[in-house]
Amino acid sequence: MNFGFIGAFIVFCIVVSHNIKKQARQRRNKENAFWARELESNSVRKKSLDSLPYITIPLERFPTHLLPENATVMECIQTLEDLTTQKIVNLTGWSNTDLKLEYGTSNLTPLSEYDQNYTLLVRTLQKWADELIAAGYEKEAFPVMEFAVNTGTDISSTYYKLADYWISRGDTFHIKQLIHTAEGLRSANRNSILRHLREKCG
Repeated sequence: MNFGFIGAFIVFCIVVSHNIKKQARQRRNKENAFWARELESNSVRKKSLDSLPYITIPLERFPTHLLPENATVMECIQTLEDLTTQKIVNLTGWSNTDLKLEYGTSNLTPLSEYDQNYTLLVRTLQKWADELIAAGYEKEAFPVMEFAVNTGTDISSTYYKLADYWISRGDTFHIKQLIHTAEGLRSANRNSILRHLREKCG
């Protein structure tokens, strides 16, 4: 009988069992921590939303005069005009629990609306920029995408196309600025955006 093999197998089983129990314990701890935060968040009183970083859309800076025959462009401009009357806040990366802990449970509904407005904003901006670029108006699309980046968008194509714009002009300084902005994102897209931009920067 190969006692060495048996002993090694027993040790292997002990290690596997230990790791399984460790992972189960870590999952329980995470779940307990989550429910503890959730319970705490449900007792937070309503706070003022006056100090939120509301976003104002500077339509006057954008090329609204271009491609009036393009239905997609006109739809984008109309959406942006509608959004100018709404409250817009970038809450990317904030969970409902985070929002309730910070601003109170009763503010969750308006905060969710503000964040939905933001999502619509940055998607519309990039959709418009794509139409401009496709029509040969790359320079005119630049301020549209730059504004989106300044609001903290996490739409990858916005960063990539801006980077392409700067590379075509031999301007690595502005790509480094894009990298700096991306480093501050709370989004799951952060790492992939940074990796792509750093590769472009060389």
